[in-house]
Amino acid sequence: MTGAEVLDIASQGIWTLIIVSMPMMLVGLVVGVVIALFQALTQIQEMTLVFVPKIIAIFITMLITLPFLGATMAGYMDRVVDMIIVGG
Repeated sequence: MTGAEVLDIASQGIWTLIIVSMPMMLVGLVVGVVIALFQALTQIQEMTLVFVPKIIAIFITMLITLPFLGATMAGYMDRVVDMIIVGG
């Protein structure tokens, strides 16, 4: 296996990581901004108010996108296993 192939596998792994984590991160960002806006408008400065809705929203997003996440990770693993079997 050459250095270019190793870098290609690493690059594909990083892109897979970004694609898999993107739905949860975006939902967490949106929920955090909405709650921060609500806190700014109502002047409620409770630090723990953000955590529960954010955790619930991320968990629901993870349940909804689980088939897509599994298929994406399985596709990456298939490519890696194929390269291992072929020998590079």
